[in-house]
Amino acid sequence: MGLALVQSRALLGLQAPCVTVEVHLANGLPSFTLVGLADVEVKEARERVRSALQNAGLEFPHNQKITVNLAPADLPKDSGRFDLPIALGILAASGQIDSARLAGHEFAGELSLSGELRPVRGALATSLALRSAGVAVRMVLPPGSAEEAALVPGTEVYRARHLLDVVQHFLPVSAHAPAEPAGEGFVRLQASPLQSAAPQADLADVKGQAAAKRALEIAAAGGHGLLLVGPPGSGKSMLAHRFAGLLPPMTVDEALESAAIASLAGRFGPERWGNRNTSAPHHTCSAIALVGGGSPPRPGEISLAHHGVLFLDEFPEYARSALEALREPLETGRITIARAAQRAEYPARFQLVAAMNPCPCGFLGSGQRTCRCTPDQVARYQGKLSGPLLDRIDLHVEVPALPPGELLQAPPGEATAAVRERVVQARQRAIDRQGLPNQALQGQQIDTHLALDDAAARFLQAAATRLAWSARSTHRALKVARTIADLAGSAAIAPAHVAEAVQYRRVLHRGAA
Repeated sequence: MGLALVQSRALLGLQAPCVTVEVHLANGLPSFTLVGLADVEVKEARERVRSALQNAGLEFPHNQKITVNLAPADLPKDSGRFDLPIALGILAASGQIDSARLAGHEFAGELSLSGELRPVRGALATSLALRSAGVAVRMVLPPGSAEEAALVPGTEVYRARHLLDVVQHFLPVSAHAPAEPAGEGFVRLQASPLQSAAPQADLADVKGQAAAKRALEIAAAGGHGLLLVGPPGSGKSMLAHRFAGLLPPMTVDEALESAAIASLAGRFGPERWGNRNTSAPHHTCSAIALVGGGSPPRPGEISLAHHGVLFLDEFPEYARSALEALREPLETGRITIARAAQRAEYPARFQLVAAMNPCPCGFLGSGQRTCRCTPDQVARYQGKLSGPLLDRIDLHVEVPALPPGELLQAPPGEATAAVRERVVQARQRAIDRQGLPNQALQGQQIDTHLALDDAAARFLQAAATRLAWSARSTHRALKVARTIADLAGSAAIAPAHVAEAVQYRRVLHRGAA
């Protein structure tokens, strides 16, 4: 009889609770029992582990009763990440490796039938959770997953390519084997953050549209949401896909948070490191796909756009339930997914860029084509966007279609690099003044950092009264005015800054009423 304990980690949102893999070998009818609230793919580990051990030339205890418990028993476990710790537990319980040497290590990895290790989802999220909790362990992971986890500074990560590489490292001291395996089968990875790639799409590609570009600059400087309204082909999508290049560079912590969510969803790639992601789901996506959900809860597109951009084209065509689900994360920057058995919380501090036509045919107000829509059709189309949702979008900008002559003869616009430099300077002024972007100001911070002089206050009060704004709309216009002042290098908010902020909330005023 033998008992062995191997440490691993489960995934629950961005948390990585500890899982102890307990393996017990006993005399009795040969069997292989796996307990501990394991999902289907975890239970299938029995066959993968059995074949991997045999094909690797290791001994599988066929004539004994094998019991594997994944503790704690009330924590759901999914994916094939427990294949490697289960195999090591069987080997340790049968005396083929030294169980004492496993202490201080945590293992995760899916096994192929030949014993090769395959990457698992959420390695970077696990490593980041360990660092946040102050837990210092040696992580042993497959290729691909190990490189992700090693991006977190201060972690000790080892990469193993095959089950035999791990076994050779933990053989008993008395065994006739080298202390360290030869080659690169089992090596420690050093933290070497990847260099972020320069954005490929440049704002200079967009000709004309000076007002829309100005709005993009304001949105990037203050962290504001943006709604682009215009006819088909006016350049709304081009502007939106170039917006991420205007944002300030990511800090290390921001890059780690963004990459951890991508790793949790299985979408992390080296090219994503340090780059602000633009998530652009199709308008047919469900509310669960947009905000997250499922069982177990997985992050949605708004969390995958954390510290990046969420671009929603054809904005009114999204399901009403999906659009209304955006209201809370737009305010709080987080989304809580509650299910009967689990509750997960994901960050969702994204910048919303939405694009839409002004009417069903798309040509309302166009000087080139006549709109065929009736006033009722226009009202119904714009009415798909609720007033509370529009309230949470700071900038509403009209993007008119360019005449052919201006489109063909206009010189290239201002490059992304030049606009980004102004955005970085304005954002830094806000950080130096209040410690966070203007859009994130709440409660008393608004009164403290967004004080107006008498003339600017009277102007804003008159505009809010005439346009019947809510308190949220008034505060958001005030935040936009503060960003405009930061771009101008002004310490005070002048009436001209308020006037420009007011005009960015009138495009869909009738439809939102």
